[in-house]
Amino acid sequence: MPSTDRTGAPLEPIRRMLAEGARLCLFVDFDGTLLDLAETPDAIRVDPSLPRLLARTRDALDGALAVVSGRPIEEIDALLAPLKLPAAGVHGFERRDGLGTIHRVPPRREALEPVRHQFVEFVATDPRLLLEDKGESLALHYRRAPELGTSVLAFAARMLEQLRPGFSLQPGDQVVELKSRLFSKGSAVQDFLREPPFAARAPLAIGDDFTDVDAFRVVEYLGGLSIAVGSRISGRERLQNPAQVHDFLADLVDELGRHAGATATAPARHGLAS
Repeated sequence: MPSTDRTGAPLEPIRRMLAEGARLCLFVDFDGTLLDLAETPDAIRVDPSLPRLLARTRDALDGALAVVSGRPIEEIDALLAPLKLPAAGVHGFERRDGLGTIHRVPPRREALEPVRHQFVEFVATDPRLLLEDKGESLALHYRRAPELGTSVLAFAARMLEQLRPGFSLQPGDQVVELKSRLFSKGSAVQDFLREPPFAARAPLAIGDDFTDVDAFRVVEYLGGLSIAVGSRISGRERLQNPAQVHDFLADLVDELGRHAGATATAPARHGLAS
């Protein structure tokens, strides 16, 4: 059973990592992890305390905090303004590194053209369906019509068959997304870990949906800690909802501060003179 702090946050594994001398970095999903899901992506609301909490977490990790989301980076920035963090958007298609440089996977937008208009026509059949056209991917939301899930998934599968090899369907919480296989949240995390300030740090990842599983695999392979939010996916530890994620981040900041203070005040060890 996951170990918990008073807030319900799994801190004991992190204490062990710190005691072993690890320096940490953190990769965190956005919708469903930092924020409660809403009926549509545009309907979410960001409490003013969240950017402040993320800024404190970034500072405690010496800058090694990145948001890894299905949203474009531009949307993440708008929702967290004025805070700008290292980020991966559109499931890893675009990435802003620790120095602020933007990296993008070679685009395949034109390869989606044969099916883009069919997605538009499909959502027009029911006003409860929503198409989120991200350019490099097409996300079909059916949160307002969950009973249509089977037909939505069947439609998306037919669209995949019409495309050239190299695309896949990414299922989510009442959404399915058609995207290139050239990028994923896992590949974005790998790229971050090759660069400062993330390199040579023990990775933590927090996420709530199937889109986060690739990132979890990378983090777990490297001996880090995966933390699932809710019950849709599995991680080494679990939090119940975004409110607990916020508690965890606050406790993590405190824990890192205590560890830094204890390290700074620890007496130096001197060998005996020969």
